[in-house]
Amino acid sequence: MSRRLFLAIAAAVGLAASPPALAQGAAYPSKPIRLIVPYPPGGPLDAAARALAERLKDSLGTVIVENRAGAGGNVGADYVAKQPADGYTLVIGAVATHAINPWLFSKLPYDPIRDFAPITLIAQVPNVLVMPPETATKLAIDSVPSLIAYMRRNPGKLSYASGGNGSGGHMAGELLKSMAQVSMVHIPYAGAAPAQLGLLGGQTELMFDNLASAAANIRAGKLRAFAVTTARRAPSFPDLPTMAEAGGKQLAGFDVTTWFGVMAPAGTPQPIVTRLNEEMRKALVTSEMRERLARMGAEPAPTAPAEFAAFMRAELAKYEKVVKFSGAKVD
Repeated sequence: MSRRLFLAIAAAVGLAASPPALAQGAAYPSKPIRLIVPYPPGGPLDAAARALAERLKDSLGTVIVENRAGAGGNVGADYVAKQPADGYTLVIGAVATHAINPWLFSKLPYDPIRDFAPITLIAQVPNVLVMPPETATKLAIDSVPSLIAYMRRNPGKLSYASGGNGSGGHMAGELLKSMAQVSMVHIPYAGAAPAQLGLLGGQTELMFDNLASAAANIRAGKLRAFAVTTARRAPSFPDLPTMAEAGGKQLAGFDVTTWFGVMAPAGTPQPIVTRLNEEMRKALVTSEMRERLARMGAEPAPTAPAEFAAFMRAELAKYEKVVKFSGAKVD
């Protein structure tokens, strides 16, 4: 066999073998995967990311959770959008980074749809309408209808706290104002924790808080809960109605959900996206992950990539209307 013929055969064999191996993701992953959390340590997204990373170590090897906070989650999301599309840098995107911020910030450094390859939704967390019991008693408010009636009699008198402009709590308050045609003052804080402290300290009258952070104070009697903001009741508080149930026709369709899911940079090969989706969905349905998410007030919601992509587009369209109604802008 001539040297030229030998090299031609070797090259043909190499070309024939390599694509299927790559297509099947046989060599992936061959190094640690980084999972970027675009928020500070300690929050629900961070806790969920670390729980998921721990569950994935047996199937995907080392998954390193890295916090890159700033600009309401935009810093971390933009960082991942600009990384190589090789499956080794992922982000936990959220309702803020991919549905609210595009309308809140006049100049977003990434496109929430075009720059990402959705892998799977991880979980959904309800917000909950809460008020200190002493405030509720003083104002004779014991339900969502009585709250709406009070605001109609006293336009602009009540104030509600949130973790900041564009947060899920802010959007829930604006949606209530829009649907019930009432007026109240928004008081943004630098995070949900100081907002809740302000509420408990009497600086504001009510708040749409994340159920995960409000649950302990609700159970301790420090906060009175009226309704959750999701379309379905929260499994951890099954007796608590939804806003739509509590508000009747005027709040029909009310749905503000804090959600988060894993995304890769756009252009990530489909076999890698499929592999990640399969392993993450397996992890999310385990009893351990369900229990850990439940302790945070979160409900697992694994999806196929295409399903997650459609969900993101629908959320983006929904919050365009809510943000525009609120008039909120961050420049």
